[in-house]
Amino acid sequence: MTFIDQKMIYYPERTIAVTPADVGLEYEDAFLTTSDGVKIHGWWAPGGSKTTLLWFHGNGGNIGDRVENLLLLHDRLGVSVFILDYRGYGRSEGKPSEKGLYLDAEAAVEYLTREHGLSVADDVVVFGRSLGCGVAVEVAARHQVRAVILESGFPSVQAMVDRTYPFLPSSMLLSLVEARYDSASKLPDVHAPVMVLHGDRDRTVSIAMGEELFESANEPRRFYTISGADHNDTYHVGGEAYFEALREFLLDLGP
Repeated sequence: MTFIDQKMIYYPERTIAVTPADVGLEYEDAFLTTSDGVKIHGWWAPGGSKTTLLWFHGNGGNIGDRVENLLLLHDRLGVSVFILDYRGYGRSEGKPSEKGLYLDAEAAVEYLTREHGLSVADDVVVFGRSLGCGVAVEVAARHQVRAVILESGFPSVQAMVDRTYPFLPSSMLLSLVEARYDSASKLPDVHAPVMVLHGDRDRTVSIAMGEELFESANEPRRFYTISGADHNDTYHVGGEAYFEALREFLLDLGP
Protein backbone atom coordinates (compact mmCIF):
# COMPACT_ATOMS: atom_id res chain seq x y z
CA MET A 1 0.00 0.00 0.00
CA THR A 2 1.36 3.41 -0.96
CA PHE A 3 1.32 6.57 1.11
CA ILE A 4 -1.34 7.97 -1.25
CA ASP A 5 -3.59 4.96 -0.61
CA GLN A 6 -3.27 5.47 3.13
CA LYS A 7 -4.06 9.17 2.97
CA MET A 8 -6.64 9.36 0.17
CA ILE A 9 -8.49 6.04 0.02
CA TYR A 10 -8.78 4.52 3.49
CA TYR A 11 -10.05 6.44 6.52
CA PRO A 12 -10.37 3.84 9.28
CA GLU A 13 -11.47 4.57 12.83
CA ARG A 14 -10.44 2.19 15.59
CA THR A 15 -12.96 3.06 18.32
CA ILE A 16 -16.39 1.45 17.98
CA ALA A 17 -18.69 3.87 19.76
CA VAL A 18 -22.01 2.07 19.20
CA THR A 19 -22.97 -1.60 18.94
CA PRO A 20 -26.23 -3.30 17.89
CA ALA A 21 -27.01 -3.86 21.58
CA ASP A 22 -27.42 -0.10 21.92
CA VAL A 23 -30.41 -0.20 19.57
CA GLY A 24 -31.85 -3.46 20.87
CA LEU A 25 -30.70 -5.63 17.97
CA GLU A 26 -29.70 -9.24 18.66
CA TYR A 27 -26.24 -9.98 17.30
CA GLU A 28 -23.07 -12.00 17.71
CA ASP A 29 -19.47 -10.85 17.56
CA ALA A 30 -17.49 -12.80 14.99
CA PHE A 31 -13.72 -12.99 14.80
CA LEU A 32 -12.32 -14.44 11.59
CA THR A 33 -8.80 -15.23 10.48
CA THR A 34 -7.97 -14.50 6.85
CA SER A 35 -5.82 -16.72 4.64
CA ASP A 36 -2.84 -14.42 5.28
CA GLY A 37 -3.27 -14.68 9.04
CA VAL A 38 -5.01 -11.38 9.83
CA LYS A 39 -7.71 -11.41 12.52
CA ILE A 40 -10.78 -9.42 11.52
CA HIS A 41 -14.04 -8.64 13.32
CA GLY A 42 -17.66 -8.46 12.29
CA TRP A 43 -21.25 -8.66 13.51
CA TRP A 44 -23.81 -11.33 12.68
CA ALA A 45 -27.42 -10.22 13.10
CA PRO A 46 -29.77 -13.17 12.50
CA GLY A 47 -33.01 -12.41 10.74
CA GLY A 48 -36.26 -14.08 9.85
CA SER A 49 -34.96 -15.87 6.76
CA LYS A 50 -31.82 -17.55 5.46
CA THR A 51 -31.37 -14.71 2.98
CA THR A 52 -28.32 -12.86 4.25
CA LEU A 53 -26.85 -9.51 3.30
CA LEU A 54 -23.07 -9.73 3.30
CA TRP A 55 -22.36 -6.03 3.78
CA PHE A 56 -19.14 -4.32 2.70
CA HIS A 57 -19.12 -0.75 3.99
CA GLY A 58 -17.40 2.37 2.66
CA ASN A 59 -13.90 3.68 3.26
CA GLY A 60 -14.48 5.67 6.45
CA GLY A 61 -15.12 4.92 10.12
CA ASN A 62 -16.04 1.38 11.11
CA ILE A 63 -19.06 -0.87 11.60
CA GLY A 64 -20.13 1.12 14.65
CA ASP A 65 -21.07 3.99 12.34
CA ARG A 66 -23.53 1.71 10.54
CA VAL A 67 -25.58 0.51 13.50
CA GLU A 68 -28.72 2.53 12.74
CA ASN A 69 -28.61 1.47 9.11
CA LEU A 70 -27.94 -2.14 10.15
CA LEU A 71 -31.07 -2.13 12.31
CA LEU A 72 -33.21 -0.70 9.52
CA LEU A 73 -31.98 -3.15 6.89
CA HIS A 74 -32.48 -6.05 9.29
CA ASP A 75 -35.97 -5.02 10.38
CA ARG A 76 -37.37 -3.57 7.14
CA LEU A 77 -36.11 -6.34 4.88
CA GLY A 78 -36.48 -9.27 7.27
CA VAL A 79 -33.04 -10.64 6.41
CA SER A 80 -29.96 -11.68 8.32
CA VAL A 81 -27.00 -9.33 8.02
CA PHE A 82 -23.27 -9.91 8.36
CA ILE A 83 -21.14 -6.78 8.35
CA LEU A 84 -17.39 -6.86 8.82
CA ASP A 85 -14.68 -4.35 9.46
CA TYR A 86 -11.85 -4.51 6.97
CA ARG A 87 -8.33 -4.94 8.26
CA GLY A 88 -7.24 -1.79 10.05
CA TYR A 89 -10.82 -0.76 10.86
CA GLY A 90 -12.45 -1.08 14.28
CA ARG A 91 -11.32 -4.23 16.06
CA SER A 92 -9.75 -5.78 12.97
CA GLU A 93 -5.99 -6.13 12.86
CA GLY A 94 -3.62 -5.07 10.08
CA LYS A 95 -3.66 -2.28 7.51
CA PRO A 96 -6.10 -1.89 4.62
CA SER A 97 -5.19 -2.54 1.00
CA GLU A 98 -7.15 -3.69 -2.03
CA LYS A 99 -5.70 -7.19 -1.91
CA GLY A 100 -6.22 -7.31 1.85
CA LEU A 101 -9.87 -6.28 1.63
CA TYR A 102 -10.48 -9.07 -0.88
CA LEU A 103 -8.92 -11.57 1.54
CA ASP A 104 -11.16 -10.20 4.30
CA ALA A 105 -14.18 -10.75 2.06
CA GLU A 106 -13.17 -14.34 1.35
CA ALA A 107 -12.92 -14.99 5.08
CA ALA A 108 -16.45 -13.61 5.48
CA VAL A 109 -17.81 -15.93 2.78
CA GLU A 110 -16.14 -18.91 4.45
CA TYR A 111 -17.56 -17.85 7.83
CA LEU A 112 -21.13 -17.73 6.52
CA THR A 113 -20.89 -21.15 4.94
CA ARG A 114 -19.02 -22.81 7.80
CA GLU A 115 -20.65 -21.26 10.86
CA HIS A 116 -24.18 -20.67 9.58
CA GLY A 117 -24.56 -23.36 6.93
CA LEU A 118 -25.46 -20.91 4.20
CA SER A 119 -25.28 -21.65 0.51
CA VAL A 120 -23.53 -18.74 -1.19
CA ALA A 121 -25.52 -19.26 -4.40
CA ASP A 122 -28.90 -19.60 -2.69
CA ASP A 123 -28.69 -17.44 0.43
CA VAL A 124 -26.03 -14.72 0.17
CA VAL A 125 -26.73 -11.28 -1.30
CA VAL A 126 -23.58 -9.17 -1.41
CA PHE A 127 -24.25 -5.55 -0.53
CA GLY A 128 -21.59 -2.95 -1.18
CA ARG A 129 -21.67 0.73 -0.43
CA SER A 130 -19.20 3.21 -1.97
CA LEU A 131 -15.73 1.61 -1.75
CA GLY A 132 -17.46 -1.57 -0.59
CA CYS A 133 -19.01 -1.93 -4.05
CA GLY A 134 -15.56 -2.86 -5.32
CA VAL A 135 -15.28 -5.59 -2.70
CA ALA A 136 -18.82 -6.85 -3.37
CA VAL A 137 -18.17 -7.10 -7.11
CA GLU A 138 -14.92 -9.00 -6.50
CA VAL A 139 -16.81 -11.54 -4.37
CA ALA A 140 -19.59 -11.90 -6.95
CA ALA A 141 -17.06 -12.38 -9.75
CA ARG A 142 -15.37 -15.19 -7.79
CA HIS A 143 -18.51 -16.86 -6.41
CA GLN A 144 -21.99 -17.49 -7.71
CA VAL A 145 -24.06 -15.43 -5.27
CA ARG A 146 -27.82 -14.98 -4.94
CA ALA A 147 -27.70 -11.32 -5.97
CA VAL A 148 -25.65 -8.13 -5.85
CA ILE A 149 -26.67 -4.71 -4.47
CA LEU A 150 -24.35 -1.78 -5.21
CA GLU A 151 -25.04 1.59 -3.62
CA SER A 152 -23.18 4.86 -4.31
CA GLY A 153 -20.43 2.99 -6.13
CA PHE A 154 -17.90 3.93 -8.80
CA PRO A 155 -16.64 2.04 -11.87
CA SER A 156 -12.95 2.13 -10.89
CA VAL A 157 -10.33 4.22 -9.16
CA GLN A 158 -9.22 5.39 -12.60
CA ALA A 159 -12.72 6.68 -13.35
CA MET A 160 -12.69 8.58 -10.06
CA VAL A 161 -9.28 10.08 -10.87
CA ASP A 162 -10.36 11.05 -14.39
CA ARG A 163 -13.49 12.84 -13.16
CA THR A 164 -11.94 14.41 -10.08
CA TYR A 165 -8.71 15.60 -11.69
CA PRO A 166 -9.52 16.03 -15.41
CA PHE A 167 -6.67 18.50 -15.82
CA LEU A 168 -4.00 15.98 -14.77
CA PRO A 169 -2.82 12.87 -16.63
CA SER A 170 -4.47 9.88 -14.96
CA SER A 171 -1.46 7.67 -15.72
CA MET A 172 0.68 9.88 -13.50
CA LEU A 173 -1.78 9.84 -10.61
CA LEU A 174 -2.47 6.13 -10.90
CA SER A 175 1.23 5.39 -10.72
CA LEU A 176 1.10 6.75 -7.16
CA VAL A 177 -1.83 4.56 -6.10
CA GLU A 178 -1.93 0.81 -5.61
CA ALA A 179 -5.72 0.42 -5.43
CA ARG A 180 -7.75 -0.07 -8.61
CA TYR A 181 -11.17 -1.48 -7.57
CA ASP A 182 -12.02 -1.93 -11.24
CA SER A 183 -15.61 -3.04 -10.80
CA ALA A 184 -16.70 -2.08 -14.32
CA SER A 185 -14.31 -4.59 -15.88
CA LYS A 186 -15.37 -7.36 -13.46
CA LEU A 187 -19.15 -6.97 -13.65
CA PRO A 188 -19.41 -8.84 -16.99
CA ASP A 189 -18.13 -11.88 -15.05
CA VAL A 190 -20.96 -11.57 -12.52
CA HIS A 191 -23.92 -13.79 -13.39
CA ALA A 192 -26.41 -12.85 -10.70
CA PRO A 193 -29.16 -10.22 -10.55
CA VAL A 194 -27.68 -6.77 -9.91
CA MET A 195 -29.32 -3.71 -8.36
CA VAL A 196 -27.56 -0.35 -8.44
CA LEU A 197 -28.77 2.50 -6.22
CA HIS A 198 -27.41 6.04 -6.31
CA GLY A 199 -28.35 9.45 -4.97
CA ASP A 200 -28.95 12.08 -7.63
CA ARG A 201 -27.24 14.73 -5.48
CA ASP A 202 -24.15 12.69 -4.64
CA ARG A 203 -21.25 15.14 -4.47
CA THR A 204 -18.64 12.48 -3.72
CA VAL A 205 -19.39 9.95 -6.45
CA SER A 206 -21.59 11.41 -9.18
CA ILE A 207 -24.70 9.55 -10.26
CA ALA A 208 -23.12 9.33 -13.71
CA MET A 209 -20.59 6.93 -12.20
CA GLY A 210 -23.38 4.81 -10.76
CA GLU A 211 -24.98 4.73 -14.20
CA GLU A 212 -21.68 3.66 -15.74
CA LEU A 213 -21.39 0.89 -13.18
CA PHE A 214 -24.94 -0.20 -14.01
CA GLU A 215 -24.22 -0.31 -17.74
CA SER A 216 -21.37 -2.75 -17.08
CA ALA A 217 -23.68 -5.29 -15.42
CA ASN A 218 -25.40 -8.20 -17.11
CA GLU A 219 -29.14 -8.66 -17.15
CA PRO A 220 -31.18 -9.01 -15.03
CA ARG A 221 -30.30 -5.63 -13.60
CA ARG A 222 -32.13 -2.60 -12.26
CA PHE A 223 -31.24 0.97 -11.36
CA TYR A 224 -32.87 2.95 -8.57
CA THR A 225 -32.37 6.69 -8.21
CA ILE A 226 -32.53 7.93 -4.63
CA SER A 227 -34.05 11.36 -5.19
CA GLY A 228 -32.39 14.17 -3.25
CA ALA A 229 -29.75 11.93 -1.65
CA ASP A 230 -26.08 12.78 -1.27
CA HIS A 231 -23.38 10.16 -0.68
CA ASN A 232 -23.90 9.31 3.00
CA ASP A 233 -27.59 9.99 3.61
CA THR A 234 -29.18 7.56 1.15
CA TYR A 235 -31.33 5.55 3.54
CA HIS A 236 -32.40 8.67 5.47
CA VAL A 237 -33.38 10.65 2.40
CA GLY A 238 -34.70 7.63 0.52
CA GLY A 239 -37.07 6.75 3.34
CA GLU A 240 -39.73 4.07 2.95
CA ALA A 241 -39.54 4.16 -0.88
CA TYR A 242 -35.85 3.23 -0.67
CA PHE A 243 -36.52 0.19 1.53
CA GLU A 244 -39.50 -0.79 -0.59
CA ALA A 245 -37.26 -0.82 -3.70
CA LEU A 246 -34.83 -3.12 -1.90
CA ARG A 247 -37.68 -5.36 -0.71
CA GLU A 248 -39.06 -5.67 -4.23
CA PHE A 249 -35.65 -6.60 -5.59
CA LEU A 250 -35.20 -9.33 -3.00
CA LEU A 251 -38.75 -10.64 -3.49
CA ASP A 252 -38.24 -10.84 -7.24
CA LEU A 253 -35.34 -13.21 -6.66
CA GLY A 254 -37.94 -15.84 -5.82
CA PRO A 255 -38.11 -18.43 -3.03
